[in-house]
Amino acid sequence: MAKSSLRKFVYLSIIAALATITIKLTAYFLTNSVGLLSDGLESCVNLVAAIVALIMINLAEKPADEGHAYGHNKAEYFSSAIEGGLIVLAACAIIWSAVPRLVNPQPIENVGVGLLVATGASLINLFVALILVKNGKKHQSITLEADGKHLMTDVITSAGVLIGVGLVQLTGWMILDSMVAIGVALNIIWTGYTLMKRSAMGLLDTAIPGEETDRVIQAIEKYKSENIRFHSLMTRQAGQRKFISFHLLVPDAWSIKKGHDLSENIEKEIRNLFPGSPVNVFTHMEPLEDPESSRDISIDRE
Repeated sequence: MAKSSLRKFVYLSIIAALATITIKLTAYFLTNSVGLLSDGLESCVNLVAAIVALIMINLAEKPADEGHAYGHNKAEYFSSAIEGGLIVLAACAIIWSAVPRLVNPQPIENVGVGLLVATGASLINLFVALILVKNGKKHQSITLEADGKHLMTDVITSAGVLIGVGLVQLTGWMILDSMVAIGVALNIIWTGYTLMKRSAMGLLDTAIPGEETDRVIQAIEKYKSENIRFHSLMTRQAGQRKFISFHLLVPDAWSIKKGHDLSENIEKEIRNLFPGSPVNVFTHMEPLEDPESSRDISIDRE
């Protein structure tokens, strides 16, 4: 799937954010629950995050140009990092709103209606979050996956708030509303942290997963019986795009044409290992028996 088609999922996220903001703020005005207010504030952050995701996906889909020969795929990592930061910011806003209510608890009103309205908003977010996470993983878009996880934290927040409001109704302990809100906020801070960490790893040119690297190695080692060797295998991932490079050692007597044909076959086989993902494979041919070949095996050539 082309990146441009992923935008429809972000539009869905924007629509969901607008709908849940309206619903949750309505629930807050009906109940005067600080938990529901904090939930509404997080949905405002969701809207900002979805708009950022749309901007970054538009940037990531731009073709390579003279100044960006490897494309703009890494823009997706900026989006997920911003999403993580906004999640942490939303959690801090929740705590900021809840702490004063610990000192001065306020009664909750119209509990039944408020819970019903908030539950409806949570179901919308849950539906959209599952779609985003599923398609983010399917198309290896960290932007979609981050946006989906962001919405999922909203669902967790809402569930915690609903539990808090319900406990207040059952026990009469108004302080529980704020305590549950703070507990939920601390939990979603972890989600924000993991998203920011993953984004940082992507920007630092982290290698593709180990199981994927093993498949690449197996594809090359199939030719071991033909006296073919390889070394200096390096991989990295930028958004949806994978970059794989290695040195292919062929017998000294081979012609350039024969070595090139083998290289083309191996590169094609490696690309076929990752259907649906753009993969750039770079091979550097070297003579098997030349001692100089074994010295050129790291990113910093000796």
